[in-house]
Amino acid sequence: MRETPLSNCEKDFILKNIAEKKRLDGRQAYDYRDVRIAFGVSLGCCHVEIGTTRVLAQVSCEVGQPKQTRPHDGVLFVNVELSPMACPSFEVGRQTQEGVELSRLMERCLKESRCMDLESLCIVAGEKAWHVRVDIHVLNNEGNILDCSSIAAIAALAHFRRPDVTVLGEEITIHSMEDRNPVPLSIHHMPLLVSFAFFSQGKFMLVDPSEKEEKVTEGKLVIGMNKYREICTLQLTGQMLLLKDQVLRCSNIAVTKVARLTELIHEALDNDKQARSKGEKHGFAEMITGDKITANRQPAKVVPSDANEDSSMESEESEMSSLSDGGEAADMEIE
Repeated sequence: MRETPLSNCEKDFILKNIAEKKRLDGRQAYDYRDVRIAFGVSLGCCHVEIGTTRVLAQVSCEVGQPKQTRPHDGVLFVNVELSPMACPSFEVGRQTQEGVELSRLMERCLKESRCMDLESLCIVAGEKAWHVRVDIHVLNNEGNILDCSSIAAIAALAHFRRPDVTVLGEEITIHSMEDRNPVPLSIHHMPLLVSFAFFSQGKFMLVDPSEKEEKVTEGKLVIGMNKYREICTLQLTGQMLLLKDQVLRCSNIAVTKVARLTELIHEALDNDKQARSKGEKHGFAEMITGDKITANRQPAKVVPSDANEDSSMESEESEMSSLSDGGEAADMEIE
């Protein structure tokens, strides 16, 4: 299914608001939407929301052979799934341009930035090593999938625990979760992507563009950075050129955004760890708000006999009064 284009009136309206430093959702030019991070019951499952954009990341591992070029390192796979559930323009089994861009950027952000120690995944050099796989599923596309996916992927890796391994000679023993405590992955830093949308040949710039703003943008700059001010990825798309000062300005904005997002990830990890240690409600159950209907039967309530008689008398009097009032009103209407 093809993507539904915006009408000329919608485009003119959005561009006019951007020129007046206004946005459709009331944000300022450099404001992010509300970010929400939640973890699943299983380790390595992370659900991230930026506004109404939703992404789910799941980390898994298995034992396999290391690469011949790097016999002392483990392997990290990154897989991105864009299903029609997220957007009607996404098709099953067919990679769109946006899907290819997302996959390449996520690989560059996680693998080429050396954010994880792959040597710690080695079991036996040249023979056995852990293969860690990150599956990213886009659940709803309302703009800025890149930033949401990067937060979900790095948070899922930090939340994941692999089984412990014992090597005695040529015998390799993989312990279960009940036998030994699982081992966390060795993560050096957390690279995160920050997207900037440009309009009117770079005259106007927005952070965290929505879906409609992405459709009218002329160019997009994506900066991958960690809280230590190290640039891990930089990509510019679109038919436009940027000045050196504009790139430096975007990098300075990305520093503050990445620092705040990293704090949110650590805070979410600490809250989940405390909830698991205390045996409290954790996982996606925290995202459920309000009472949940589980049966058609209401719980029994103890009512004193005196109060029951008084309430029944009051209900009978109220019914009689309402009937009398209704009869008078009906008589008035008939007259």
